[in-house]
Amino acid sequence: MLTSQLPASIGVFLIAAAVIAFLGVRLSSFADRLADVTGFGEAFVGAVILGGVTSLPGIVAVVTSASDGYPAMAFSTAVGGIVAQTAFLALADLTYRDTNLEHAAASVPNMLAGALLMSLLALLLVTIHGPEFSILGIHPATVVLVIAYVTGMRLVYRAHERPMWQPRITRATRVDKPDEGTVRRGRLSVLLPQFVFTALSVAVAGWALSKSGEVIAAETGLTDSFVGGVLVAVSTSLPELVTALAAVRIGALTLAVSGIIGGNAFDTLFAAVGDIAYRDGSIYHAVTAREPALLSLALLMTGVLLLGMLHRERQGFANIGFESALLLLLYLGGVAYLGLS
Repeated sequence: MLTSQLPASIGVFLIAAAVIAFLGVRLSSFADRLADVTGFGEAFVGAVILGGVTSLPGIVAVVTSASDGYPAMAFSTAVGGIVAQTAFLALADLTYRDTNLEHAAASVPNMLAGALLMSLLALLLVTIHGPEFSILGIHPATVVLVIAYVTGMRLVYRAHERPMWQPRITRATRVDKPDEGTVRRGRLSVLLPQFVFTALSVAVAGWALSKSGEVIAAETGLTDSFVGGVLVAVSTSLPELVTALAAVRIGALTLAVSGIIGGNAFDTLFAAVGDIAYRDGSIYHAVTAREPALLSLALLMTGVLLLGMLHRERQGFANIGFESALLLLLYLGGVAYLGLS
């Protein structure tokens, strides 16, 4: 039976999701210009700056759910976002008609970021199945996770500056080269405030998603894991989808792939922030049986993505690589599992 709160919460949820999707287009354009103006390159800007900023709605949602006493929703929002965003690459691949997206955007930083992501996900999985222990309500793995992320991203940046090997360049490969016109016209003092303002607006929308999601879970009887892992996770991940599609449209293919993979690596830190915000002990040991399954799915999907980037199939079914087809199937299977369990 519908209550007076549910229709309003659904309305807030949909509006916040629409705001996030709309602002995601601007974030992609800003990030592409920042990569050219600063000289950092699309792979690094996508993995660190764009990946971090597009993750703001999710991190706000995780903090809100954890502090409100919904650990399963908080953790599943973090991991569900990684799963959804990996599947988004398959959708971006569908929109790029020239060749397989992972073939065209092959780069050492992207593959290093993917390996880092798998390591961070494995660390979370080991922590969940390890002994429950916390100091001042914070599990030691939270500190290790942050250190591992920062160290790994230093490797990604070094790979951009001084790569030890290069993927084979083919006619379909799109090499990241700064746009000279953007470099000449770009003013960091103007571009950066616009980027920050857009990022903060996206973060506010993420808070609205989380609060309305809590009401939807309570009023509909849906599990916290499903609401967090599917509804909130997909909605807070809309910037990643929109920016990936927008980046493909403007030809910034490396940015599209690195934005997703880098965002996923950053999203593992949601668990660390959620552990700090959750005051009843370790959040890793307050989750249900569904969250480790989601983590395993995220590991599997990232492994498939890395295989696709290494194999570099030019074209496959529906003009996408085998990895994109597998990613979509795995994601649909994960949604079905959360809905039925």
